[in-house]
Amino acid sequence: MRAILAEGLVKIYRTRGAQVRALDGVDLEVEEGTVLGLLGPNGAGKTTTVRILATLLRPDAGHATVAGFDVVRQAQELRSVIGLSGQYAAVDENLTGRENLWMFGRLYQLPSAESRRRAGGLLEQFDLADAADRVVKTYSGGMRRRLDLASALIGRPRLLFLDEPTTGLDPRSRLGMWDVIRGLVRDGTTLLLTTQYLEEADELADSIAVIDHGRVIARGTADELKSQVGGERIEVVVRDRADLNRAEEVLARDGSGQWTLDEHTRKLTVPAIGGAAKLMEVVRDLGEAGVEIDDIALRRPTLDDVFLALTGHAAAADDRPGAAA
Repeated sequence: MRAILAEGLVKIYRTRGAQVRALDGVDLEVEEGTVLGLLGPNGAGKTTTVRILATLLRPDAGHATVAGFDVVRQAQELRSVIGLSGQYAAVDENLTGRENLWMFGRLYQLPSAESRRRAGGLLEQFDLADAADRVVKTYSGGMRRRLDLASALIGRPRLLFLDEPTTGLDPRSRLGMWDVIRGLVRDGTTLLLTTQYLEEADELADSIAVIDHGRVIARGTADELKSQVGGERIEVVVRDRADLNRAEEVLARDGSGQWTLDEHTRKLTVPAIGGAAKLMEVVRDLGEAGVEIDDIALRRPTLDDVFLALTGHAAAADDRPGAAA
């Protein structure tokens, strides 16, 4: 069964006499019990999509159902079965963690005692029990994000929207948040996750929809998207600029396909058909040719690689006036 079905969603923002099409015909499908990663740069339309599906915005055109409810006509019923954790923690920093969760439970119309029990359980689950009775203004960024996610779960939602849940977190906090999200997936929660990070979608999503300028421009798994930009690559940094031509001859002779050269950094990049075995072959051949290298690495395509291949531009922030995330 489809947990989310969106067809032709359009949203137009009007600002200073101008019109910006934040969404320009977005189609999405998410099966129950799966994770869809909505991947795109700032301004692509990710947050606008989430706000429409979570009943916080009305589309100007198109249709969407979430958990079987129409997002416009049945918004009230839908709100009782979904949870939302936005880009910025929505908790009250002047209350304690426990008080915040109790308050959210009451907003979900849980009885006071049940709200208190749910708060205690979630504080334990999200490793916040020791800080439960501290005011939130004393929490770190990672703790606030975990508390915000806990608040979205207090009503036991069937479907959860996570809008860039790790933006602004340090690497350790990001990995911790990934573990929390994996736990939700194991428990059968359906997730729509927006992110700017391909590695995050790779780690967490069953499937990915790439959105840019308000349109879904590609769908597939992380590996399928990466294959569109040639899979793994070998990057070689030659020590002596005079050896670049010889290095090019070696790579051409290896039959590795098209290579690119950045003369400023002395870096050659070539498709790595064969992965690690190909890397060892290139190292051997460069050594036999007398080409000294400063660095060599096997890497997978990055978010910028994918976006450059799909759209012709890198995944940088969108500076258009009124652009929505």
